[in-house]
Amino acid sequence: MIYIASLSTLVVAMLTTAVQAADTPPGKHTYERWCATCHAAGDDFPGTVALRAKYKGAVPDVLIERQDLSPDLIKYFVRNGVSIMPTFRKTEISDVELNELANFLTKAKQ
Repeated sequence: MIYIASLSTLVVAMLTTAVQAADTPPGKHTYERWCATCHAAGDDFPGTVALRAKYKGAVPDVLIERQDLSPDLIKYFVRNGVSIMPTFRKTEISDVELNELANFLTKAKQ
């Protein structure tokens, strides 16, 4: 009986996770895993602080709020890095994930 209860709990958890994943826009998970750790809002995020210093308010310093970035520019910076931002290899962010990320960051503003 315990086995059946555990199995049903597992099935419910898997279905809940699948529904939540279906509601998440493509690219959001990649953004949250790899980008938000440096580019989220606040003074504790080095990417945000670097963009604030560079642009001095001319553009938003929080990456998700930027409206001036093209998918190609996002892909370039992810693969090549810039300043304190490292490069991300295809083993970290695949080409498919990178396309989804670029679309997520540019479509989030439309």
